[in-house]
Amino acid sequence: MTTTRENPSDVFLLGGDLPVARMGFGAMRLPAREIAGPANDPETSAAVLRRAVALGVNHIDTAWFYFNGELSANGLIRRVLHPYPEDLVLAAKVGPVRHPDGSWGAPAGPRELVAGVHRTLRELGRDRLDLVYLRLHEDDDETVAERFGALAALREEGLIRHLGLSNTTTGQLARAQRIAPVEAVQNLYGLFHRPDPAVLDACTRQAIAFVPFFSLEDLGRPEPTEPLLRIAARHGASPAQIKLAWMTAQSPSVLPIPGTSSVAHLEDNIAAAGLRLAKDDLAELDALSH
Repeated sequence: MTTTRENPSDVFLLGGDLPVARMGFGAMRLPAREIAGPANDPETSAAVLRRAVALGVNHIDTAWFYFNGELSANGLIRRVLHPYPEDLVLAAKVGPVRHPDGSWGAPAGPRELVAGVHRTLRELGRDRLDLVYLRLHEDDDETVAERFGALAALREEGLIRHLGLSNTTTGQLARAQRIAPVEAVQNLYGLFHRPDPAVLDACTRQAIAFVPFFSLEDLGRPEPTEPLLRIAARHGASPAQIKLAWMTAQSPSVLPIPGTSSVAHLEDNIAAAGLRLAKDDLAELDALSH
């Protein structure tokens, strides 16, 4: 199976002006396979980044809190890819506070968010970030406006090109849109976990990018593997590729960002961009949701 970018459906216009290949890459696993460690070999992670770009990936998702000890995703991205390809879109999340020892603090307030954006700019070696997500929490309803407003002000200053929300509800999305345009949403979503399909529906209607995280994880739930394996065998594909192909079939707004610290897994994931599932396959997979 090979990946092709000739089909227009393989490209999404992020924010209406940034063409990105629909199969992107999430950088969370570059410093370590699990966020708490142990740390990966930096050269192996560097090889993953180089291979991703060589395979046509031009949408990389990162965050300043993706680090393990001295090894950080932002640092790796800059070391390996800078000066950046002209078409490379770097998306960064802010919101959670993670201390140098790896422990987590309270969510960032407006001033900390501004500092986080400036830190990300320095770490990535950029004058402007293509996309910045505000990562939300369940109890963020009262603070969305103030916190998102701080990022909107940075957008007005020219430090951010487009704004997004992560872990959001439709209500929070609407509240943020009254302050500034929201061009991307990054939420938990996958074949076996679809917690809030209304958010995907809203993104599809408004041509907002929907970027699923933990898209290949089972999140501790037993998966009905027999149907998945049967469909994978039918297509000569891996189960992970079938999951990714199912996701891209849900909406033209869906932009998966599967992350890995393995070149082999990366190649498997990116190849899923060229996989098209039949209606019968999709119907069978749709029925697998818990």
